[in-house]
Amino acid sequence: MKKTIAVLLSLILLLGLLAGCGSETKPTDPPAPDKTDAPAEKTDAPAADPMQELIDAAKAEGELVVYGSCEEEYLSAACDKFQELYGIKTTFQRLSTGEVQAKIEEENGNPSADVWFGGTTDPYNVVAAEGLLEPYAAVNASHLVGDQYKDKDGNWYGIYKGILGFMVNKDSLADKGLEAPKDWDDLLKPEYKDLIWLSNYNTAGTAKLVINTMIQKKGHDEGIQYLVDLDKNIEVYTKSGSGPSKNVGTGECTIGIGFLHDGITQIVDNGYDNVELVIPSSGTSFEIGATAIFKGAKHPNAAKLWIEYALSPDCVNQAKDHGSYQFLVIDNAEQPQQAADFGLDPNNVMDYDFEDAKNNIKTYIEEVMTALGGGDDRFQTE
Repeated sequence: MKKTIAVLLSLILLLGLLAGCGSETKPTDPPAPDKTDAPAEKTDAPAADPMQELIDAAKAEGELVVYGSCEEEYLSAACDKFQELYGIKTTFQRLSTGEVQAKIEEENGNPSADVWFGGTTDPYNVVAAEGLLEPYAAVNASHLVGDQYKDKDGNWYGIYKGILGFMVNKDSLADKGLEAPKDWDDLLKPEYKDLIWLSNYNTAGTAKLVINTMIQKKGHDEGIQYLVDLDKNIEVYTKSGSGPSKNVGTGECTIGIGFLHDGITQIVDNGYDNVELVIPSSGTSFEIGATAIFKGAKHPNAAKLWIEYALSPDCVNQAKDHGSYQFLVIDNAEQPQQAADFGLDPNNVMDYDFEDAKNNIKTYIEEVMTALGGGDDRFQTE
């Protein structure tokens, strides 16, 4: 009996061991993923467009006031186009660069306009040095064809380039038995007495460029003496740089000193085929026509948008359709064929020292006026 019980217990133990060997251990579930490692959800929202933000901010201001020193027909067209593109009320006043300079200096940081458009950069540099222009990093400045066409601190940007020279009335010279002057020194000949017109050193950027050009070509003392000698043949000093060109075709002015694109306007647009353009044979200088924001502008965003617009084909391509034939200085603009047709070459100019002009023009003007004996009624600014 005892033997039988022992056998049964052994069988039960053996069956239990076999059952244990046949069982499986259930694997542990993997840990839940860390939500911080999950990929970010994709969004279809577009990135902010800085230019659109500027447009919206400018539209919110709703107004822009422009002082323009280019010719009024082009100034008007440029302002009208800006208003059409952006729905911003745009008003303008045409003033010579010297007049704008005087006005901005008098207003001293509380300007009655927001931006300056057109006119040579010498007066721009004066007011920039006085802290009266607002620097701005323009996006469209990437289209400028060279660094010389912008202020290194962003105070102004170039929009065109004009060549300085002479415009003569061929009929008037023929009647007097005279030949056209070929170079700067020819203008000093006594036979040209009272036949030459130049703009006013006190009011016109063109005349300031003439001062700088003579000083850079001849040296300081010789350059000022040249202007004293030239004065003996000057009949009229006009308020605006384009003043001489506008009177050559009529014969009121026989020889005008100014920008040759203004002479092209008289020939092409006004039909004065008696006007001849003269590029001085010993070399000449050039202007950079610019645009800038005034310090303290009442509509700062509209002013910034204007700068972007002025550096675009939307603006500058209008020039040739409105009597302005300057060479354009942005790479996506259409150059005026008329300038090339009249033999003007934008690269055939002297190496003009803009820094010297920027730093010294106010002193040079004072020295010239002193050398001229303080001037007379011909230099009145009113």
